[in-house]
Amino acid sequence: MLNDVMKKNQIIVFIIIIASLFTLNSIFLSNKNIKIEEVSDMVDHDQISSQKLFDNTWKIIRDNYYDEDLNTQAWARWKEHYHGKIKTDEDAKVAINTMLASLNDPYSRYMSKTEYLDQNNSINSKITGIGVNISSIAGKIHIVNVMEGTPAQFANLLPNDIITAIDGKEVNGLSLSEVADLVRGAENSFVNITILRNKDKLTKRVMRKEIKIKTVKSSIVDKSIGYIQITSFIGSTTPNEFLEALEKTKDTEGLIIDLRGNTGGLLPNAVFIANLFIPQGNIVSIVGRNGYKYDINAQNTELNIKKPTIVLVDGGSASASEILSGALKDYNKAKLLGTKTYGKGMVQKIIPLPNETGLNLTIAKYLTPKGTDINKKGIDPDIKVEFSLKDVKNNNDAQLQTAKNVLSKMIISKN
Repeated sequence: MLNDVMKKNQIIVFIIIIASLFTLNSIFLSNKNIKIEEVSDMVDHDQISSQKLFDNTWKIIRDNYYDEDLNTQAWARWKEHYHGKIKTDEDAKVAINTMLASLNDPYSRYMSKTEYLDQNNSINSKITGIGVNISSIAGKIHIVNVMEGTPAQFANLLPNDIITAIDGKEVNGLSLSEVADLVRGAENSFVNITILRNKDKLTKRVMRKEIKIKTVKSSIVDKSIGYIQITSFIGSTTPNEFLEALEKTKDTEGLIIDLRGNTGGLLPNAVFIANLFIPQGNIVSIVGRNGYKYDINAQNTELNIKKPTIVLVDGGSASASEILSGALKDYNKAKLLGTKTYGKGMVQKIIPLPNETGLNLTIAKYLTPKGTDINKKGIDPDIKVEFSLKDVKNNNDAQLQTAKNVLSKMIISKN
């Protein structure tokens, strides 16, 4: 029964939310040439000169960037500075990135053809790689988890393995994205991953395959407690996966939703999940460059989750994670446990550009239902629990254990 209700409401609610976002985009994007459609189809195959690519991007930023003053500068100076100087797409990339840097906005970025393809693949929940999630802890690249049925699992890579080199290249000092780029490659090609496991140095030869990314995992951690981890909101399948997780944990009396390390993704995904807990009222407010405030309200749905809920958050919980956790906190639908969230309260729009490139541009900011601007501030948890390096080494999840203890008391109190 629950499964049937969820499927029905998933279709109705998600379509309504998508429609709301289309309205939102029509309000904030004044450039009539920007198409609003599924992101996976948003590829502009038109081929134009590199100079024109720069000029077009200059105009899109001028007309659509959240701050009309463009960080208090005369925007025309960039067009004048690069007039007649852009000869290749690489020139355009350097010039656009330099121009974007002047906005002092860490979230607006230009994407080359390869980077834009990677972005779309992430939204389509697929990528060519080996099937691991990695994190940087004290400057070292740790494998956080290994996806089931992937090349990494078959090669016996394990959580807590420390990656030291890829194809002989030392990864010390590299960013997570640089390490990820080294791991990825053509399907059916091989990559050599050198790891440190305890005191043993091992090298694993792993074949790259297309990985279907699952963004939601679930389990029953105690008889009465369901655990749902959302690793990202970027995938188009995230709402379906969350509904499946609810079905698997339907017989539990309480929920733990783990958003730690979840850096965000698609706004509609966060709104959809929040709507399952919040049957009416404003879920998030969007404020555009003209100061117009647009509320995204909950839609009618037969599915209304009323279980005691704890949301795990940390400094890596950002953007869409903060939209969900902020809404649940404001409506007292969940207790937040962990450490303060990242504090990313800005909204980006993925805009296709000619030559199959793209632009991720800040077009608005968002406020929690109570009108709180969390940008550069983050959201304080209701229950603060630190997660130390010692906990990582000992494989001790102090935050999850505390959440289980607190939730058990909440369940007893409710009953």
